[in-house]
Parts: sequence; structure tokens; C-alpha cells
Amino acid sequence: MADPAVAALNSLLREASIDDHAEALELATAAVRSNKIQGPDLASAQHTRVVALLKLDRYDDALRVIAEGGDALEKDCSFEKAYALYKTGDLEGAEAVLQKTGVDTGKSQRGLKHIAGQVAYRNEKFERAAAIYRDLKDDTEGANYGEENDLRINLTAADAQLQWQGKEWAVPEEEKQPAREDLEAFETAYNAACICISRGDYTKASVLLKRSRDLCEATEDLNEEEKKAELVPILVQQAFVFTKLGKLDEALSLQNAINLSEVSETSTKVIAQGNKLLPKATANPFIAERLARALPKIEGNDRLFVFQTAALQRNKNVIDLQAQKFEGKEIRAHKLLAGAQVPDLSVSKVDLGVAGAAAATKCGDGKPTVRQLLPLLEKRPNDIGLLLTIIQLYIQISTLPPAILLLEKFFTRLEEANTPEHVDVRFAPGLVALAVSLYRSQNRQRDVRNELAKAATHWRSKTEAAGAGSSIARAAGIELLRSSHPSDLAAAGEAFEQILSAQPGDRTATAGLVASYATTDFAKVEPYLESLPSVEKLTQGVDVSALIDAGVALLTPPSSQQSKKRKFDGEGAAPEKEKQQPAKKPRKRKLPKNYDPTKKPDPERWLPLRDRSTYRPKGKKGKKRALEATQGGVVKEEETLELAGGAGSVKVEKAGGGGSGANKKKKKGKK
Repeated sequence: MADPAVAALNSLLREASIDDHAEALELATAAVRSNKIQGPDLASAQHTRVVALLKLDRYDDALRVIAEGGDALEKDCSFEKAYALYKTGDLEGAEAVLQKTGVDTGKSQRGLKHIAGQVAYRNEKFERAAAIYRDLKDDTEGANYGEENDLRINLTAADAQLQWQGKEWAVPEEEKQPAREDLEAFETAYNAACICISRGDYTKASVLLKRSRDLCEATEDLNEEEKKAELVPILVQQAFVFTKLGKLDEALSLQNAINLSEVSETSTKVIAQGNKLLPKATANPFIAERLARALPKIEGNDRLFVFQTAALQRNKNVIDLQAQKFEGKEIRAHKLLAGAQVPDLSVSKVDLGVAGAAAATKCGDGKPTVRQLLPLLEKRPNDIGLLLTIIQLYIQISTLPPAILLLEKFFTRLEEANTPEHVDVRFAPGLVALAVSLYRSQNRQRDVRNELAKAATHWRSKTEAAGAGSSIARAAGIELLRSSHPSDLAAAGEAFEQILSAQPGDRTATAGLVASYATTDFAKVEPYLESLPSVEKLTQGVDVSALIDAGVALLTPPSSQQSKKRKFDGEGAAPEKEKQQPAKKPRKRKLPKNYDPTKKPDPERWLPLRDRSTYRPKGKKGKKRALEATQGGVVKEEETLELAGGAGSVKVEKAGGGGSGANKKKKKGKK
């Protein structure tokens, strides 16, 4: 005779739906504890017990029951174990369970793939999560009713996170802009708004958030409590967007409308409270600093993403600096960054370096601050935040050459280290972009080309990061195309090939590849010619006749650059003399008041007064000076010569060419 507990359990399981999960747990527990069941009945009871615990959100108890059931139960409950580990925040353990089930090989159940996508999303492996959701979306076989909408919601969320990570290249072009289907549900409209926020399009994000809020308030699928829970993140995001748009009154109104006591998710509560600190920090930074320290700690699976944590910590650093907590911030920055062997490019470490530099100088600026920070950089040579702060100060005081020299010294030290970690930092896209910007400000185009070419070569050699260097490869390819040297064109072609390997449908890369190899390797160009738009399509709608009739607009060169050659009239003869502009009317010359046109002007009027023939000096001394004066004439030098035999003396003109030293007689030495 069957055990009563087993019979009751089987009767419950035969029902179409089970609403009382506590009853199912009680019956399954009683059946397991009964010693009269073995084999399939025991396995079914244990499985029911695990599912009931998950339905009751008792995830730790579910994991304990699976562990007590042995290997057989663990194998049968792979989905349940992975889900329980995911809900408790053990993402690494959940990934290990999923790998055993064969999720990566595509042989797993559809439910396991959904769990794998959620685990990858919470573990911030958004590329993998988006790939899983795309596979599920394309594989419609075995899909449940309403699953397509859930997949679209999860896929748009993963795309938003990828763009927040700076991986726009990993998002297909058709998924970057919101589609019509995204405006039909408040979840997809919210995710589309997040995508716009991630790329800085706050105006469009404001419209989408309003649409999401209206849809959420009008839906009939949720009760009032569920609507309030779903509206909280929408309102928080709306307040953030209004703040970025400068609408502070609207943002404050929305923040006050949020009842934080009713928010169940700790992460959402922390973000809402953190955004409220902005107006308080402006009014009284000391109160804002106290409230920032009172923010709740997040534990378990309900945690912030890395970019959210970094933004929250950045706000705390700014509030601490406003509250003049310079010494503590400087000590913390030096303690965490001084011993780094490899420069850290993470947002948190870079922000900490900037905050430490501000604390060390008490938020100073100008040349004195630069002189104060340079010795600190020698103590912390791997502090990128400090390095960027000094460069920014150089830019503010308009002294770019020292900034370029400082960055080049940093690059040289990284290259001399010759380790993969140092080289990756050397060619980080952000630092390469900074170097290119500084070079272009000094019109150093050759250095720009060399820097981009080296960076593109480095990222092309790293196959596991083929997409990470796509932005550098694009910039390098466009820059190298401006050169006519064959080696530069070949390097540009390789850069565009790298982009196409990661993004096959990229039109810019396709056009660049064709332009690079058009004159050297037509075999590489030919497969891409059909994907480019034809000339007829590009010129569609252009009225050629109207353009010909209108003529070609020419810029008139400056008068100094106009050619003085005669224009050719097409018949071999010079054209007729063009109409000249009327000459300007000459100005009327001014004449002296006593000018008499009948009287002939004095021809010696341009000579000095003393050189004129009419000049008569006054007095004897005046006449003598007049004879001795030169007024530009030749000076006659005379000397007296004694005649032989005492016959007297005579004055003669001295011969020229002797110089001033010729008049001096050589002294005779004493005998």
C-alpha cells in the first residue's frame, strides 16, 4: 500500500497549477522523510522540495537540500542549483554549474541558457549575455509564449551596459537606435532611454523615459504596489537626466516624489540617495558629507555595477574635498597608489589619483600647483590620475610642450618595461587619444600618424581584443589614408580589415578598405564592391543640368595672389581689354598760405640753409665757422712743410688713405 504522504504529494502534482508552495514543501518533506519510498518517487519528492523552496525565496535552504540529496539529485537539479547560486550572489559557482551542463556547446536546455544569460549579465560579461540572448531570439523552436518580449528587454539592457562600458563596437548598428517595438512596453522604452544616456543623448532619453513612465502607469498587468516598485527606477533616471539637462527644479521635484522607505531594492535606494546629495553639497558640503557616510551598504546579489560604484565614489571624493578633508584623502590615495607596479586604468583608481592630487594641493591651480605635483609624480610614477591632472593643468595655463614631454616620458618608461601589462597601458585608447589631441594642437601630423599606426599594430596583434582596438584602428586607418606612401596605405588596409573582422557590416571600414587597396590589390577589394552604394544611388536626386547651368563657384583669390598673365580666349589671341574699375579721384593737394603760382620756386629749397648760395653768416666768427663747416662736404687736411736751407715753409694738402693713425709720428726710443 502506498504511503499517504506520497499519495498526497502525487495528487498535488497532478493539478494544473500549484499556488500554495508552502503546502507543496510540507508534503514533499513528509514524503522524503518517509522510509517507504525509493527510486523515482524519492527523486520526484526531493525535486519538488527544491522547487518549492525556490518559489518561497529560500535559496540557501534549497542549496542545502541539493547538497544533502547526493550527486544524483545535483545532476537532476542543475537548473535549480544554478538559479539558487545566482540569487545568492555566488556568480562564479553558478558559472561552474552551467559549464558542466554544456551551455557553451549549445546542448543545454532553453531554461539553462536563460540562467546563463542572467549570470553573465550580473557578472558584467555583457558581450556574452548579449550573444546568448541573440541566440535565444533567433532560435524560436521551443520558445514559450511571451518569451520574445522578455528577450528583447534583456537584450536592450545588455546593449545599454555595453555602451556604458565604452564598447559601442560590440553593439550592432540596428540595435543602437530605438525601434518601434521598443515604445510598446515600459521596460523596453526604459532600456532604450538608458542606451541614449550611455552615449550622452539626454534629450531623446528624456522623451523615452516619459514614454516609459506613461506606459507603466497605464498598464493593467500590474497592481498598484508593483507599479510603485517599477516606477522608482524610472523616476530616479528621470531626475538624473533633468540634472544633466540643467533642469534642477524638475529634478528636485522628482527626487522629493520618491518615497525611499517604500523602495525594496537597496541598490536603487543608494542611487536615489546619492543623487539627492548634489544640491546639498552645493548648499552645505559638511551636511552632504555626513549623509554620504550614512548611505546603506549593499550586500548579496542586489549590488551596483562597476560604473555605478565608480560614479558614487567619485561623488563622495568631491564632497570630501568640498568639506576640506584634504589630509585623509591624500593619505588614502598615496596608500593605495604608491605601491602599484603596473599603472591601473580602472575608473576607480584614476578617480582616486585625481582626488589625491586635488587634496595634496588643496584644490589649487596654475603653475605653483604644477610645481607642487611634479615631485609627487616621481613618488607615484604609475598614478595615471595624477599624470592626467598635471597635463590638464599644463593645458589650462597654455603650456602644451611640457605636457607633451611629460606624456612622452611616461610612454617611454612603459615601452622600456616590455611586459604585456605595461604595453597594454601604453596603447590604451584613452591615452592614445590624448597624445593625438596634443600633437594635433601643435600641428605635428607626422607624430599623429606614427602614434595611431603603432597603436593599431599593437591591438591588431591581440586577437582576443580584436574589437577593443576598433576605435583606434578606425582613427589610424582614416589618418593613414591621407598619406600617399604605399606602406601607409597598406597599414590603413590592415586596420580596416581588423574592424571588418569584428563588425562585418561597417560601411566606413568597407569604404576605407576599398580606398586602401584600390590601386595595389584589387583581389581584396572586389568582394566588397557590391556592398558599397553605386554611383547612381549616391547621385540620385541630383540635377546635373541645373549644376552645369549654375556653373562652378570659385573663390576669388586675394589681389596679391592673382596672376598677372593674360587670360586665354580659346582662339589663340588675347581677349579684349577688360573693363577697368574707375580710378579713384585724386586728393586735392594742400599748398602753403603764401604760395604764389606765378613765382618760380627756389631750386635750392631742398638744401640745408648753410649750403645755399644765398647764405651769409653774420660776424667774423660766423664767417670763420662757415669756412670750416663741412655740411656734408669733403674735409681738407693740410700740413706745413719746412723748405730746405731755411728758406721758409709752405702749406700743402695732406694725402688721403693714411687713416687716423697716419698723423701720429713714431716715437724714437732713447739711445
